Amino acid sequence: MNASTKADEIRPVETVRPAEWSLRSALSSDVETIAELRAIVMRRDLERLGRFDAHRVRQRLRDSFSPRYTSVVLAGDAFAGSVTLRPAEDGWWLEHFYLDPALHGRGLGSAVLHSLLRRTDADGAPARLNVLQGSPARRLYERLGFTVVAEDPVDVFMLRQPGAR
Repeated sequence: MNASTKADEIRPVETVRPAEWSLRSALSSDVETIAELRAIVMRRDLERLGRFDAHRVRQRLRDSFSPRYTSVVLAGDAFAGSVTLRPAEDGWWLEHFYLDPALHGRGLGSAVLHSLLRRTDADGAPARLNVLQGSPARRLYERLGFTVVAEDPVDVFMLRQPGAR
């Protein structure tokens, strides 16, 4: 193995461009695909917190699923994840943001969130979310300007003011 091959192998993931991606409006028929992805993505953190229940993790998505506010993330033409941006009295709630684990660390999550946060910034309203305690996703949210406003043993509640960075 030559030196340039080794250097290529250890290239930081931040330098890898995200795949071509787009958002499409969710359909009612997307609920089971998104519920399954949610179970896959959240399993490790929920097990670590002693909260994983295979039925409940899917049912909570089904119970709160709103195609009106949910977008399906496509990488190329393939299903890659979902995200919900729901209006609230005091701004926006960012919910159900799940990406296929094979796509984590490639810049896709950052690209999708930047796109959504441009919308909330244009509206002049804050964005809120919650993330599981210990989830690596928290670092992404903090890089994009979210700050912690409250915590409990399971969740971290975060807020991003318009234009924050």
